[in-house]
Amino acid sequence: MSINNSSPDILKTKHHFEILDGLRGVAAVAIVTFHFMEWVISDYSKNFIGHGFLAVDFFFCLSGFVIGYAYDDRIGKMGVIEFFKSRIIRLHPLVILGSVLGLFTFLFDPFGGPAALYSAGKIALIFLSSILMIPLPIMAERSFNLFSFNAPAWSLFWEYVANIFYAFILYRVSRNYLLLLTLVAAFALCFVAYRASGLMGGWGGPNFWDGCARISYSFLAGLLVYRSKWIIKNRLGFLGIALLLVLSFLMPYFKWNWLVETGVVILYFPLLVALGAGATLTQGFKKLCVFSGKISYPLYMTHYAAIWMFSNYYISHKPAGSQLFFIVTSGVILLVGLAYLAMVLYDIPVRRYLTAKRKQGL
Repeated sequence: MSINNSSPDILKTKHHFEILDGLRGVAAVAIVTFHFMEWVISDYSKNFIGHGFLAVDFFFCLSGFVIGYAYDDRIGKMGVIEFFKSRIIRLHPLVILGSVLGLFTFLFDPFGGPAALYSAGKIALIFLSSILMIPLPIMAERSFNLFSFNAPAWSLFWEYVANIFYAFILYRVSRNYLLLLTLVAAFALCFVAYRASGLMGGWGGPNFWDGCARISYSFLAGLLVYRSKWIIKNRLGFLGIALLLVLSFLMPYFKWNWLVETGVVILYFPLLVALGAGATLTQGFKKLCVFSGKISYPLYMTHYAAIWMFSNYYISHKPAGSQLFFIVTSGVILLVGLAYLAMVLYDIPVRRYLTAKRKQGL
């Protein structure tokens, strides 16, 4: 686990697949829209973005590809400990910020909430579990979310688990064994989808292990795409592939819905990653893709505090029609702005500070 004298070079960030960065931003906006709309239309089969939750599976697949690209050729040199430091510096500052925002809105939601039902000690325990990424599904009025103050953190929990498995096992595994593991994970995913009639689980105590199946397949599939060099050269560009991605979130519900969702995750998302990695980015969309990629994780990790406030407002005021359209549309735009501020004023400076301290230590 030791690091040689060239470690500062090993720690450098590699060139990005900018179209994949752009697609990550598209998926983040889709999940924010989905979280608004699921309060408005709880019957997902009637919700225009009723499959928006599949954006998480796309994140997982993209993560497997990016982790393989970023670390396969250097984790052996940098060591497991430094790999974990890299991931924590990249991911955890926003885990903490999302938890703080969740706590703040829990205590001071102007539209009501369950804060008065909880003692200071219990609130502190829930907050501590959130910033330390320890699942604590104890709030019934929040559907026993794993992380009651920042619901989307459930996927980060599984992302951390996948990173641990990558560092100790997966980076050493040959392509043939990786293929075998991916096939096994695909069968497990099919079983979960069939049993639950879909792939929406993983976020709460009652469906905790569904998240394991979702991360297992998609992360392995993304890693397999990278190691197999399944990069498909094409001229679809960012807009073409972004449209293909959005269609997976907007598709209708089918009689065999669990099978369709499984097919999208098992076949379609790895294909989109392969296409995104091989597509040519025109200069006109470069800035958009870069911005979209940078804003995606801050948006994902900071938006749900506002969703809880929206849910209480919607239940108490029942907005409809053009008023509801305006609220949701402006809400998404404002949350993108908040995510930008979180990135510029908090995430980037904190990560820069931690990285500088880390390099001094080396």
